[in-house]
Amino acid sequence: MEEIEILACDLNGILRGKRVPREQLDKVRKEGMKFPRSILALDIWGEDVLANGVTWERGDGDGVCLPCGPLLPMMWGELPRSQILTTMVEPDGTPFMGDPRQILNAVVEQCRADGYTPVVALELEFYLMGGESVAQGRPVPPRAPVSGYELDSPRVYAMDELSEFSAVLSAMRRACASLGLPTESIMVENGRGQFEITLTHQADALLAADHAILLKRAVRGVARDFGLHGTFMAKPYGDSAGSGLHIHCSLLDEAGRNLFDDGTEAGSPLLRNAVAGLLAAARESFLIFAPNANSYRRFVSNAHAPVSGSWGYENRSVAVRIPMGAPAARRFEHRLAGADANPYLVTAALLAAMLHGLRAKEPPPPPIDGNAYEDATQPTSHIPLPRDWLAAIEAFERGTLLEPYLGPVFRRAFAACKRQEREVLERRVTDVEYETYLGAL
Repeated sequence: MEEIEILACDLNGILRGKRVPREQLDKVRKEGMKFPRSILALDIWGEDVLANGVTWERGDGDGVCLPCGPLLPMMWGELPRSQILTTMVEPDGTPFMGDPRQILNAVVEQCRADGYTPVVALELEFYLMGGESVAQGRPVPPRAPVSGYELDSPRVYAMDELSEFSAVLSAMRRACASLGLPTESIMVENGRGQFEITLTHQADALLAADHAILLKRAVRGVARDFGLHGTFMAKPYGDSAGSGLHIHCSLLDEAGRNLFDDGTEAGSPLLRNAVAGLLAAARESFLIFAPNANSYRRFVSNAHAPVSGSWGYENRSVAVRIPMGAPAARRFEHRLAGADANPYLVTAALLAAMLHGLRAKEPPPPPIDGNAYEDATQPTSHIPLPRDWLAAIEAFERGTLLEPYLGPVFRRAFAACKRQEREVLERRVTDVEYETYLGAL
């Protein structure tokens, strides 16, 4: 009997759901499936977050998850199964604004109301490591599947390493094709066993985020079939590159013209307004881009992750990069988010910030021309970012720019979730503390 997995994405980007017999598909399409609202606001371990405002304040009642896409195959695992993404509504049919997909949809609707259609493309970096990594509680770099050598150094853009992992990467490409995911390039990145898969631009931001969440699931599922573990953890190795979620974005008007293109390399005034909005919201949105304790290990100088709110042309040391190329393709690349972040929430936050900038019509600070890591002390060009998890939580809670776009339900639930996770981890004594202090003191 073939089963169908009914999936809903929680605030951490983890897919929750149920399996049902295929015979129930028509009923699910017609009526949806009831899940407690609170499952979309669980912490990273799947524990209830009692301060989130969506659990006991409302009796832990159900929402209704409605299919929002086609039935899709799962080309991994032993049994034939299919999957379908859903989005949650209240029992009266109104959107449940603790659902990351509904939050993104609300921002997209505000863009459309202003006559804008955002076009977005997501790039995801990830690591492949030994399948025993999770059981051992530490990352184990994989050996090259063909030659057997240890992956002990970065081999960025190395074609030989692509050949070594050709079987698993080709299986991922086939799985993506079966899901209708428009993948472009697959490349070796800077870390040991690190790769990147890029998705093509979509004039439907919701669909682009759907693609990203399905890509992450496919990568992990296919990796398991090959005895590997695929992880989108932001920084699994302290001495290797972190994994990012980079988003490219342009903006169309109602006639389909790119509003960031004015025929020049600099781009239009609207592009600079959008950049100003992104930087204005950088501090309060940083928790969305760096949602976990490990996320903050990415942000070190000279490691291809920005350390301040800054922008520039064809500059990978800044937070917002304007790629050069044909003016018709003028866009920005948002480089702050880690691969561990929720694609729906990251996209929603950057579109909200962009829309704020377009409405405010303020100019951005001067662009960075050169090394932003060395230039980070100049306040006229850099906006300081939270340096740790607690500072990011507090900046998110104090912020006033995002709430009109993302809503108060999300703001309370996300902050409560992250505070609970931080409090749990703060009580844990780490192995390195035992190794350093137990025998010496």
